[in-house]
Amino acid sequence: MTEIQLYDTTLRDGAQREGISFSVVDKLNIAQRLDGLGIHFIEGGWPGSSPKDDEFFNKAKSLKFNNARLVAFGSTRRPHARAEADANLKSLAESGAGVVTLVGKSSDLQVTQVLETTLEENLAMVSSSIGYLKSKGITVFLDAEHFFDGYKSNAAYSLQVLKAADEAGAECLVLCDTNGGALPDEITVAIEAVRKITDVTIGIHAHNDSELAVANTIAAVKAGAGQVQGTINGYGERCGNANLCSIIPVLKLKMAINCISEEQLAKLTETASYVSEVANLVPDAFLPYVGASAFSHKAGLHVSGLSKWSGSYQHIDPTLVGNEARMLVSELSGRANVVHRAKEIGVNLPSKSKEAQELLEKVKLMESRGFQYENAEASFDLLVHRSVPNYKPPFEIVDFMVVNEKRRRLPVKGNEEETLSEAVVKIRVGGEIMHTAAEGNGPVNALDRAMRKALLRFYPSLSIIKLVDYKVRILEESTGTESRVRVLIESSDGTEQWRTVGSSTNIIEASWLALADSLEYWLIKQRK
Repeated sequence: MTEIQLYDTTLRDGAQREGISFSVVDKLNIAQRLDGLGIHFIEGGWPGSSPKDDEFFNKAKSLKFNNARLVAFGSTRRPHARAEADANLKSLAESGAGVVTLVGKSSDLQVTQVLETTLEENLAMVSSSIGYLKSKGITVFLDAEHFFDGYKSNAAYSLQVLKAADEAGAECLVLCDTNGGALPDEITVAIEAVRKITDVTIGIHAHNDSELAVANTIAAVKAGAGQVQGTINGYGERCGNANLCSIIPVLKLKMAINCISEEQLAKLTETASYVSEVANLVPDAFLPYVGASAFSHKAGLHVSGLSKWSGSYQHIDPTLVGNEARMLVSELSGRANVVHRAKEIGVNLPSKSKEAQELLEKVKLMESRGFQYENAEASFDLLVHRSVPNYKPPFEIVDFMVVNEKRRRLPVKGNEEETLSEAVVKIRVGGEIMHTAAEGNGPVNALDRAMRKALLRFYPSLSIIKLVDYKVRILEESTGTESRVRVLIESSDGTEQWRTVGSSTNIIEASWLALADSLEYWLIKQRK
């Protein structure tokens, strides 16, 4: 099939997602990651719109790309103004970007109702703006804004806008589903009509308001589009943009379009995670291809099938996109799940052994008591290790006590009070029992400090362990404060992260169990 240009607008359109604010350094770093992924065009922002974007384009001049070209984004000139006098166009020309994408109205209603000008003047705005930038030696793409809505209301005019851009020298006509309301068959019909009036490359820019951005993009490619625009993880305003992390593997693996190399494709999951981290957003575990759960398997039947044939319950090999299969363990699992995970951590359990069945029954019993292991692999790994007859834990819990006291803050200021939490723990290490106490900012923090105080004498390396997330879920809402709760803790040593779980009708005990598992898990990993 024809070659496809990959155009990323994460740094501009993606940054319009609620909650995202990239710094200049963030944008520079992401741009280099996108280049490594094999993206052909990276839209950096709108020069002249903010000091941040001006600084980005100034610093981007020193970036060395191996695959990509940097693109500046802006709009056509203002109505009834000269292109050479338009401040926006001047900023674009002076940005240093060799490619500029101009957004222009291609819907008659948008022209008359939003721009409040005539259809003829809008055509002139498109033509003169493109002509001005072309005279500066710049490659120009036109983002035909609201194209598909415009095509429905006045197809002749929308096509006329594209003709004007073509004649002015635009090198790609990007059809935008700006409001995200088009259907795949409507995309196909419109692109087939455009192909009849121009030989210029056609692009597609889809928004996800109808959950069809990826489908519409693929439909556009099948209809003849040569450029696809989108963002990493589908970030964007409202419901987001077309997700390049889904589009790229579809093109490469499903449609045999060699848009990037196999080595670049294997960086896809890493790139998706990196961008979400820089955006300060929790990665979406359920994204296709790149999500942590994209290739997770919970049903015992599925795991059993995968152990015989990797394609039995996976549409691709996850390693092709830099991801991996995960075999989840829960009450719905079969022995295959348990055996597979045990093998991964170095414990050999024959699939039909008594030990494997007992471990599975243990999982089901614990989950009936509120534990959940599919998102707490570290706690499950401990169940496996504890099932081995000669397993010796690095420490054993004897008992603990937590005291919460509200008292007057000193020095006294009015009626100010503070709450003090103090934990007392007894932990056996080898033949020695450590009896320690510590105060903390709340009972869980006090427990954490008391445990570390007891263990650091024997395991000083525990000082690097940090608790990075703590979640509590009420499991039986109808029983009110008597309800059983589940505590999920995520810990990190600065390099790796792991999750542990505890469950009890006592939130302190549930937290203690999860904390203890977290430390024990890390210590036994250090033995290997």
